[in-house]
Formats: sequence, C-alpha cells, structure tokens
Amino acid sequence: MFIQTEATPNPNTLKFMPGRVLAETGSHDFRSTEEAASSPLAKRLFELEGVSGVFFGHDFLTVTRAEDGLDWPQLKAPILAAVMDHFTSGEPLFEGESAQGHGDTEYEGETAQIVAEIKDLLDSRIRPAVAQDGGDILFDRFEADTGIVYLHMRGACSGCPSSSATLKSGVENMLRHYVPEVTRVEQSL
Repeated sequence: MFIQTEATPNPNTLKFMPGRVLAETGSHDFRSTEEAASSPLAKRLFELEGVSGVFFGHDFLTVTRAEDGLDWPQLKAPILAAVMDHFTSGEPLFEGESAQGHGDTEYEGETAQIVAEIKDLLDSRIRPAVAQDGGDILFDRFEADTGIVYLHMRGACSGCPSSSATLKSGVENMLRHYVPEVTRVEQSL
C-alpha cells in the first residue's frame, strides 16, 4: 500500500491519501479520543503521542498534531504505520456511525430556496476546493433577517491560520455574489 502525504495550509495538519475511499458521503471530524470511539482507525491514531485531531474526507484523512507535541518528522512514520495496519487488518472504518453533513434545520418558503442555493454552492464549488487542502466546510444555519450564514470549518481548516481569510475573502465573496440575500459569513463554534 502506498500512502501519499501532502502539506496543508495549516502547519499543524498533514494530509494523508491512502488511494481509497474513506467516507462515501459527508465527512468525519474527531477532536478527542472520546469522539473517536466509533472509528477503529481514529482511535488508533489518537493513541499516538501528539495527535490532537483526525479528519476523514472522501478519499483522504488529515491528522492534526498538538502545538506542543512532536514535530512532523517524528510523527509521520507512526501515522503511516497506523493507517497501513488499519487497512491490512480488514477492520471497518466506522462502527455504526453515519457521516456528518450540513445542518439539518428545516427552512420554509423563500428561506428554504436561499438555503438550498447556499448548500448547492458549498457542495459544487467550495467544498471540493477546500478538500484539496485537507478540510471541509459545512453549512450550519442561515439567519434570514440578518443575511448571515454560519459555517463549520473542519479538518485542516479548523484552527488554520488562513481559515478566516478563506472564509471572508473566498467563501463570503462567492456566496454574496451568487446569493444576494447573504450579507456575511461567520464561523460556527
């Protein structure tokens, strides 16, 4: 098995591409050992010293290292070994958990149409670009009275020094251009 690695804009996150599909639909973001309980691979990665986050995208995973943890030269080889061990073991990636997707709040009337447009832009234009950098952006909610869209930034995007610039310059500008009802984009916490 050959696993490619790639740097991300977040210096504390490294992208791993095992050459196979990980998450059929949606994505999975784990920020602690407790959250990783449903994934044997995520649990295995959190057992490594210095791992503070694991994210599964469609055909990649990212691992985030603790700020005060090991440097990438010491951490990369054990991560590669854990990923290889997982796939050669035949264990499932998840044990009974569904993928995480856009927020499921129900909207009505014109607001439902606006939210559908926002989600379509996210899925067709924004999320594929962000996935190239090892992250994901998911819709949380839209406040029709203010025009504010709230988004979750995950994977390499979560905690990335350039995430606020990506959110404001890229995502906000695109959404405002195509969906005039959008006035601002904010990150959900």
